[in-house]
Amino acid sequence: MGLDIKVALVGNPNTGKSTLFNRLTGLNQKIGNFPGITVDKKTGFMKLPDGKEAEVIDLPGTYSLYPKSNDESIVFQVLADKTNSSFPDVIVLIADASNLKRNLLLFSQVADLGIPMILVLNMIDLSEKQGTKINLIELAQRLGVQVVSISARNNIGIDKLKQAITNMNKVATQLQDVDVNVLAPEAINAIKSKLNTDNDYYALQVLHQHEYLGFFTQQEQNEIEEIEQAHHFESSKIQAAETIARYKHLGSVLSGVVTETKTTEKFATNNKLDAILTHKVWGFAIFLFILFNIFNAIFAWSTYPMAWIESGFSFVTEVGHNYLPQGMLTDLVLDGVIAGLGGIFIFIPQIAILFAFISVLEDTGYMARVTFMMDKIMSKVGLNGKSVVPMIGGLACAVPSIMAARNIENWKDRIITIMVTPLISCSARLPVYILIISLIIPSQKVLGIFNLQGLALMVMYLVGIIAAVLVALVMKFIIKTKERAYFIMELPIYRMPRWKNVLFTMYEKSKTFVFEAGKVIIAISIILWVMASFGPGNRFENIEKKYAPALADTTKPTTHIETLMASEKLENSYVGILGHWIEPAIRPLGYDWKIGIGLITSFAAREAFVGTMATIYSVDGGDEDTSTIRERMASSVNNQTGLPVYSFATGISLMLFYAFAMQCMSTVAIVYRETKGWKWPIIQLVYMTAMAYVAALIAYQLLK
Repeated sequence: MGLDIKVALVGNPNTGKSTLFNRLTGLNQKIGNFPGITVDKKTGFMKLPDGKEAEVIDLPGTYSLYPKSNDESIVFQVLADKTNSSFPDVIVLIADASNLKRNLLLFSQVADLGIPMILVLNMIDLSEKQGTKINLIELAQRLGVQVVSISARNNIGIDKLKQAITNMNKVATQLQDVDVNVLAPEAINAIKSKLNTDNDYYALQVLHQHEYLGFFTQQEQNEIEEIEQAHHFESSKIQAAETIARYKHLGSVLSGVVTETKTTEKFATNNKLDAILTHKVWGFAIFLFILFNIFNAIFAWSTYPMAWIESGFSFVTEVGHNYLPQGMLTDLVLDGVIAGLGGIFIFIPQIAILFAFISVLEDTGYMARVTFMMDKIMSKVGLNGKSVVPMIGGLACAVPSIMAARNIENWKDRIITIMVTPLISCSARLPVYILIISLIIPSQKVLGIFNLQGLALMVMYLVGIIAAVLVALVMKFIIKTKERAYFIMELPIYRMPRWKNVLFTMYEKSKTFVFEAGKVIIAISIILWVMASFGPGNRFENIEKKYAPALADTTKPTTHIETLMASEKLENSYVGILGHWIEPAIRPLGYDWKIGIGLITSFAAREAFVGTMATIYSVDGGDEDTSTIRERMASSVNNQTGLPVYSFATGISLMLFYAFAMQCMSTVAIVYRETKGWKWPIIQLVYMTAMAYVAALIAYQLLK
């Protein structure tokens, strides 16, 4: 596919850059990595009005060209290197129309690099509603670039932007209204001479950021370093002087262009809501109330769809055994693959409900307030407010959340955040919690309002959060550093959620859960079925001979005999032998060998525990057993004690084990990648496994 033009989207965080990227590219996008770096690279493609095709690159959000994190450093790395595959023909800089002066700082820096550029004022509808009027024609004349007003959220002005890109010529944007040469003339001129460039600002940025620029050889890096030292280049002082000069210039640019007609009431509603929702007492009470309602809804709203899915898989299995030819292949498909997938599909309603609520909280701006409220608590345990973003993201999945910790500048805070984020209960734990809670907690109301099962689920999530905070507090004293941490965050205004976006999030997250978990579950289910259907030597033959006389007696029903034979075969299979081998280590926790197998397989993915139980109990139940997996698990009895396997004590012990244990290969791999070594992932795996074992042991021994 021949591309005609490359367009880079640049802008501050929370300016709607990602929303615009989705509007321009639709579903025609992909995610990769920038070369040599683990930062996500989002690219997409769009058709322009003249029929040409454009590649759109969504660069990480940044407040200025001076990076505070690995993600932010990508912006200048791309814009500084014309040989970079992502180097754009045109830059589209997205600014928040209601906060122009701050947003135009980045615009003026990028413009001075001399790349063709368009300024996009996003959320223009909101800024006008707040009483901000912008003279677009005058602003365009003063800046010397095309200025387009849009509302990416409401799909307003997107066609105008595409037309502006089409009209864009390849003449570079050359503003340079701020004379940066006076800040360090000798050093800048030396770099210009060395790099054969006439752009003062490019030379200044090379002095500031050459360590990030991989296209320089080691010798060139050393020579740039020598220029810095020879001319006493003081990066932080020059950055401050440049920023002051730019803001002073932008003040004159915007004078008479931007007028405020409702300055006193502009943020009145926001401030009133914030006074309640971020209150040091009521704010936390409201947050806990919202959390409880979310977990209550996860159980209450999903009851019927879960029952339909469960009945559907039971029906498929029953029909399959009745009408498909008996044999190994049928058993593999029905008792292995179908049973394993049934254990995952049943949780789609609850996964969808959880992500719907998370999407609504993010879309309305409330999640940012939670981050703000948590900053004070985080700072007391050695973290800062930025740690809350990956930790809250951990409710969905630890892998992208650990990657999000790159935005934390302080090394100690970043390491501690990475080490504790897997303790936050992720969506993979949700099926395990729901399965166990449904077995040990009655579905009844307290005071006619509170669902006991929803309350239990909320407690499990709070257990993970509290554990993460306590571990962070311990690590605060163990890990030493002299760096100081700062927390700067912009609170977005409150908005109504975009219901289309909420539905899309529900669909995408559910699909990802099914496909990502499904691949693991199918593989594990097939391996488990094979290990559960065969045994060493002639064990199976001896068991069949043992029960042959009883099965041959046609005067008595054989269903019970077949179930006994299936159970004895399972215990003598390869999986049964493995389970009995590890049973002594887990018996003090209240687990039998079947649960032990689930613990082993779920290291591939936590939710695999459910699929494992589905497969094992399908094999154990025999072909004639049409009861559901949960019914079989609820009725299973410990052969030694005669008590139910899934007692209250065992259930609590098992949930605590999953709350604290790592049990996720993907998380181990991402921690290795992010910390560039095995030290921290091994420490994490050891301390979390020890916590899980001790907590499960204490819980079972106290409650049994």
